[in-house]
Formats: sequence, structure tokens, C-alpha cells
Amino acid sequence: MTEKREAQKLYRKVFDTVIERIVSGEYGPGSMLPSEFDLGGELGVSQGTARKALMELERKKVIERRQGKGSFVTQRTPESSLFHFFRLRDSEGQQVVPELSGETVRRRKSNANERRQLFGSPAHVFEIERTRTWRGKPLCQEVSVVPTELFPGLADRAPLPNTLYVLFQQAYACAVIAAEDDLQAGLLGEKLSGVFDLPPETPVLVGTRRSYDLLERVVELRHSIYLTGDARYAVRMD
Repeated sequence: MTEKREAQKLYRKVFDTVIERIVSGEYGPGSMLPSEFDLGGELGVSQGTARKALMELERKKVIERRQGKGSFVTQRTPESSLFHFFRLRDSEGQQVVPELSGETVRRRKSNANERRQLFGSPAHVFEIERTRTWRGKPLCQEVSVVPTELFPGLADRAPLPNTLYVLFQQAYACAVIAAEDDLQAGLLGEKLSGVFDLPPETPVLVGTRRSYDLLERVVELRHSIYLTGDARYAVRMD
């Protein structure tokens, strides 16, 4: 049991070191990591232990291992971010690529729920409200809330890119690697009826999201309204 705990400790040393270096920016998006041999030698662990840690990082999609080339920090692109985190598909199962039709970004005081869930219990947050269309029709409305301390100056960057997670990684070294979505049926309601020029009783899909970074911190809360008349929310489970 002692040997097993020691092996786990060494494995975590490699795993945590790579994560810390990615978060600090030492290993930037797309950069090549040291080899298993070099990483093991630097950290005082076996090559096999280093390999095990890198395999787990690959499983979590933190890094990419390329045959004959080495291991690289996963780089979020607009396409990959959409594929992983925007789950709407058309009738043929193809990725829906939405167009940003409206956006407001403001800094405000956080509420009790946001302080309870977001990393750092932030006193202030940035609220990003966006509307999207697809093929000329309304598609969704999103309200994302993020801590101001993790994303300083975010409001000054508006208008923001179509895929926020690419900006988070490239500008703030905050890589979103996982998200939890809760979905339920609902109605559009009076407030959004005017935004989308649709009846308040229009059926919609209501989603709430918690997004996690490399350190397993909740860095974003998101509330989304999806109009799924021409699209569907698709999830593949392996």
C-alpha cells in the first residue's frame, strides 16, 4: 500500500507540474512539452510514471500526443471550441455554426449564487449577453458570467470573438476543458419575445452551464435559451 501511495504521489507530481506550467503560460497553447524521458529526469520520476501522467493529460484533452513528434498543449481554435462546447446540430447531424448578431458586456456586482459557485467568490463579475442567429433566423440567447479577477479588461476587448473559450485561452491562459450542461424545456417568455420577434409561448430549450478550467475551477456560469425548430442539441456518449 505504501508503494502504491508513493507511485501515486510521483504521478501527481508530474501531472500537477505540467498543469501549473500551462496555467502560468510557460507551456503556451500549441507548444511542445519535454519528452517523457526529459520530464521524468527533471522531476525525479521514472519514464513510465511520466508517460502515465501524460496519457491522463491526453485523456482529459489537455495535451495532444502526435505519433513520432511528441506531446503538445492543446490549442483551442474556433472550430474545435465549437465542436466540443456548442452542441447544436442540423437535421443531418452537421455542426451548426452560429452568427453573432448582438452583444453587451458589462461589469457588475456578483450575486450570492455567483459568489457561491464561481472560483474565488468574486465580488464583481463580467456579464456577457449575446444573441445568435443561424441561416437568417434566431437561434439562441446566452448570458455568461465570469470573475473579473480572472479576466481583467475583458469589457475593453468588446466586441468579443464568436467563441469565448479561444479568447480565454489565448489572452488569459485560462483553458476551459470541461463543462456541465443542465437542460430543460421551457417557453421563450415576454422578455425575449421582443428580442426574437416571436410569441412568448414559443417552445425553447433552457440550458445552464458550469465551465471548468485546467485547475478544475468554475470559471464561467452560463444561461442559454435555444430555439431548436431547425436544430437539435446533440451529445455523443462513448
